Amino acid sequence: MIEFIRILSIVAIPGFIIFVLGYGHIKKVNVYETFIEGAREGLATVVRVFPYMVAMFVAIGVFRESGAMDILVKILSPITNLLGIPGEILPLALMRPVSGMAATGILGEILKTYGPDSFLGRVASTLMGSTETTFYTLSIYFGAVGIKKIRYTLWGSLLSDVAGLFASIIICSIVFKS
Repeated sequence: MIEFIRILSIVAIPGFIIFVLGYGHIKKVNVYETFIEGAREGLATVVRVFPYMVAMFVAIGVFRESGAMDILVKILSPITNLLGIPGEILPLALMRPVSGMAATGILGEILKTYGPDSFLGRVASTLMGSTETTFYTLSIYFGAVGIKKIRYTLWGSLLSDVAGLFASIIICSIVFKS
């Protein structure tokens, strides 16, 4: 099985490229021109979205560097302790919906401090894979198409992030603490 996965990982991307080129040829699509058109549209999207990205990164930097993150963690710690959420994971859980880069930095600190094979390291790693950069994603996608009222999307996304947090803790507790 391990050998099959190794071989599959080697041929997956070249196989996909060959498949796309072959399918385009069969359907008589000029794949190169279509690719260039998509790249042009992608560049236009980047230009439209860039102000939203700058605003998000500035807000994240101010939030983290001002000490507001530490204050929020202290305020929430009695509740999180009651719910069984390790306090060391809380900064990651709070930052993950906002910024992938900041969350990756916090994950690196957790892994360096506690180790990747520790319970906290495993929960943090699982949390990173189980949640999304909600605010970043919403600002990029909705900003790109000009939607200003995100209505229930934000609440649904944040609820899924909370579910990912609890699922990470529960699954890691079952798998790694037994």
